[in-house]
Amino acid sequence: LAASLIALALAAAVVAVHLSNPGVIERTPGPNLFILVNSTLALGVDGLSVWLLALTALLVPLAILGSTATVRQQPKAYYALMMLLAAAMQGAFLARDLLWFYIFFEFTLIPLFFIIGIWGGPQRRAAATKFFIYTLAGTLITLATFLYMASVNNLDFSFASLAGTLADLPRGTQLLLFAGLFLGFAIKVPLFPLHTWLPLAHTEAPTAGSVLLAGVLLKLGTYGFLRIGIGFLPSAALAVAPLMATLGVAGIIYGALAAWVQRDYKRLIAYSSIAHLGFCMLGMFSLRAAGITGSVLVMVNHGISTGALFLVAGMIYDRYHTREFDALGGLGRRMPVISAFLVFFALSSLGLPGLNGFVSEFLVLIGAIASGRAEGHLPAVLGVGYAVVAAFGIVLSAVYLLYLVGRLVFGPLKEPDVAGHGPTAAGPRTGRLAEEEAIVLPPDASAREWAILVPLAVFVLLLGLWPAPVTRSINGPANRLLDGVRAVEQARYDARVEDIRQQCAANLRGFGEAFRAYQSRNQSTRPAGLVSQSRPDDTAHEGTRP
Repeated sequence: LAASLIALALAAAVVAVHLSNPGVIERTPGPNLFILVNSTLALGVDGLSVWLLALTALLVPLAILGSTATVRQQPKAYYALMMLLAAAMQGAFLARDLLWFYIFFEFTLIPLFFIIGIWGGPQRRAAATKFFIYTLAGTLITLATFLYMASVNNLDFSFASLAGTLADLPRGTQLLLFAGLFLGFAIKVPLFPLHTWLPLAHTEAPTAGSVLLAGVLLKLGTYGFLRIGIGFLPSAALAVAPLMATLGVAGIIYGALAAWVQRDYKRLIAYSSIAHLGFCMLGMFSLRAAGITGSVLVMVNHGISTGALFLVAGMIYDRYHTREFDALGGLGRRMPVISAFLVFFALSSLGLPGLNGFVSEFLVLIGAIASGRAEGHLPAVLGVGYAVVAAFGIVLSAVYLLYLVGRLVFGPLKEPDVAGHGPTAAGPRTGRLAEEEAIVLPPDASAREWAILVPLAVFVLLLGLWPAPVTRSINGPANRLLDGVRAVEQARYDARVEDIRQQCAANLRGFGEAFRAYQSRNQSTRPAGLVSQSRPDDTAHEGTRP
C-alpha cells in the first residue's frame, strides 16, 4: 500500500507538470539492452497517456486497500503480484519504444493470470486459462507485426522514427499491418465478437482483479489502437474507420442487451464494459479531434465509474457471499451508505449530466456526427447514423443500470441465510468459503470502505463539472495524431490533381497532334489551281479606302 501511494504521488506530480507545461514529458533514453536492434527504455507521457497513467496510479492503492480485509490466503504473494501488475500497466502507458511497449503489454498477463487463478471464485482456473490463452494468442500475432514494422525501419523501435516511416508505406501494406494489430488489441479491449473471455474473467476474479482488469487493462487495447493503429498507420486507419466504428456500435448494443438479462450483478457490470468501450472505439475512429478527445475521456471515466461499481459489488459480496439478484433485495434498508454509493456510480456510468460519464459520451457523439462531412483534408467517414444507434445504447444503459439498482437497493429486504458473519444454518463450512464467512464486517460501510469510495466519488464530480483541463490537454495531441491522416489525404489530393494535370496535358498534346495532322492532310489534298491570288484592283485602291 505504501509503495502504491508513492506511485500515486509521483503520478500526481507528472500530471501537475503536464498541466503547467502541456507537451511530451520524456525521460532521457537508457542504454540499448538488445543486440542488433535499436531499442531503448524510452519513457514519456503526453495528453493521450498521462491521464491513463494517473488512472492506474489512482486505482491500484484503492484496489489494494479493498483487499486488506478479505485476502487471507498467501497475502505476500498476492500483493507482490499486484505491484508487478501495476508496474507493467504503468510501463505500457509510459513506453515510447515499440519493443518495450510490447514487453510491458505482454507482462500484464502473468500477474493477472495468477491473481485470478489463485484468489478467484469457484471457476477461477477456467477463467484464468481462457483469459491467458485468448490474450496470448492475439498478442503473438501482434508481436510478429511489430517485428515487421521495425524491419522496414532499419530495426529501430522508437515511436518517433516508426511513425514517419510507416506512414509512407502503401495503403495495402498498412492494411495488412493493421490486421495484425487488430487481433492483439481487439481481444484486449475486447471488441465484439472477441469478448467471450471477459465475463467469466470478471466474474471469477477477486474484487481487486476485476477493478484493475476493467479500469486499466482493457484500456491497453484501446490505447494501442490509438497510439499505434492511428498514429503509425493513418492510411489504414482511414480505410477501416467505418468497420471499426461499426464493431464499436455493435458492442454498445450487444453489451447493453447482454447486461440487461444477467442474473448475477457482477456479470452485469462486466458486460457493461463491452458497451462502454464500444463508445471508446466509435469516438476514436470518427477521426475527429472531438471524438478522439471523448474516446480518451471514456477510457478514464469508465475506469473510475466501473472500477467503483466493482468495488461496491465486492463490498456486497463480502457480506453475503452471493452475486445472485434472486438472493438479494432492499439493501438500502440494511446498508444505506453503500447503497447510496451504488446509485451514485450507476448514474455516473449511464451518463447523467453533471457526472463524468456525460461529457465523454457527448464528445463521442459530436465526433461521430462531425465525421459525416469533410473537414479540411479530413474526409467524411461516419455520420449521424452511427450517433443515433450509439445514443440508443445510452438508453439501454439506463435500463440495465436502473435494473441493477432496483433489484439490489429498493423493494422489500431480502438476504440469504449467511450474511458474512459465520456458518449457515446447514452447518459449518470448510475451505475457502469458510475463510470468507469467517470475515466479520459491519452491516454498512466501514472507515476503510469510506476511504475507498469517497476519492472515486470526488473524481466523478470533478470530471463531470470541470472537465476542461483534461479535454484541453487531450485535444492538442489528438489534433497532432490526426495530422498524419490529413497528410495522407493531402497526398492523395495532390496525386489526384497531378493525375488530372497530366491527363489534361496529354489530351492537349493529342489534340494538337491531331489538328496538325488534319492540317497537313488537308493541304496535301487541295488542287494547285485553287491557290488564292491577290487582285490588282484591291491592292491599288487599298490605300484610298475610307
